[in-house]
Amino acid sequence: MIPLGRLADPSEFYKRVFPIEDEEQKATADVLFNRFTNYRVPLVTLGDMSLKDVAPVFERINSTGTRLTIFDLMRAATWSTDFDLGRAVDDIRVAIEPKQFSGLDEKVFLRALSSAAGGNFTVESIDDLRKHTEEKLQQAVAATLESSKRACDFLATEVGVPRYEALPYANQFAVLCEIYRRAPAPDGAQLAEIRKWFWRTTLAGYFGGWNTGQMARDLTAIADWASGHHAKIDISTTTSNEKLWRVKLFRSNSAAAKMVALMLSQTDPRDILNGQRIDPGKSLAWANDKEFHHFFPQAYLAREIPGAQPNLVANIVLLTSVSNIAIKDSSPKDYLSKIIATDGREELLSRLESCLVSEEALDAALSNDYERFLTARSKTLQDHALRLCGEIESGETKDPDEVEDSDDDPYE
Repeated sequence: MIPLGRLADPSEFYKRVFPIEDEEQKATADVLFNRFTNYRVPLVTLGDMSLKDVAPVFERINSTGTRLTIFDLMRAATWSTDFDLGRAVDDIRVAIEPKQFSGLDEKVFLRALSSAAGGNFTVESIDDLRKHTEEKLQQAVAATLESSKRACDFLATEVGVPRYEALPYANQFAVLCEIYRRAPAPDGAQLAEIRKWFWRTTLAGYFGGWNTGQMARDLTAIADWASGHHAKIDISTTTSNEKLWRVKLFRSNSAAAKMVALMLSQTDPRDILNGQRIDPGKSLAWANDKEFHHFFPQAYLAREIPGAQPNLVANIVLLTSVSNIAIKDSSPKDYLSKIIATDGREELLSRLESCLVSEEALDAALSNDYERFLTARSKTLQDHALRLCGEIESGETKDPDEVEDSDDDPYE
């Protein structure tokens, strides 16, 4: 066999093997063939270099600006005829696709695989995957696939997360995989603690600034808890106080916003105007038709209270689009008074309770007092959140302004 690259004119060879009669097509084929034949592919042997050292090398040879992720690097570094990391992650995605969590970023699965292989969640540990045997990697994949399915079941049934977009922090999934790998069949007390852990890490903004030190401590905390040495999965941080809900904005990538949405999904929310039950599943899809709206209408605030921030989490409730259009730019006093006149104050209070709005907040809204409403609503949200966390407000709380509630991986 002779490599085609050693022929004097490979295109002439192909003309004879696969003759083309049309002259125009023949000329086009020549140009296309020669472009591929003359294209130079940079090849650099990186050996055992770490990811930290590989990245600058790739940047120097990557003249076309092709994006290379840590997943691409690790897929190449661990590839063999018997193991393909890409296919392994695809298998995990297929297994959890029915639960609508297959859209999670590859790095989340890398963290879970690294932990299952005996490492931890750090980038350095992910880099160490290349040091494992094919058998060890395949065992880690099998374990992660099973723990991923259990993590999805937990999220869907125990805390009401119906899909990956509604998960406050993507890295919560990686840690849940490790929790369920070590405790695949938790008893009642353990299951209750996993639920509290989920809410605690969300309320504290724990994964917003998840660093290597925390990753190592988390692995130890999970091991101690799973072995029965500790009854609690310790995150070594305090939760934030009620100010959180009136300083954080309601955004699609905000953990605080997602926590409120998840809390509301568990309270059987009803529409304020007509008492209609609202399907929280539709809202938790975080699509354009979501039914999150302002209690103090945005247009009203712009007109009557210039400078007020309407998009604060404490000002958001579940409301059908029809009711939102009906309210339009009315003052809270106007539209709430009409409901009371038609259906009665007690009925309105019942609807508001299902939306985590207290009577104190109602009275503030009936006075069009935005700041007092935000304070009262924030207290209700905080009390509900603390009950989910299994905690009581204490003097030691995290400054809400320091809570990083954006779900952006700090180690991309």
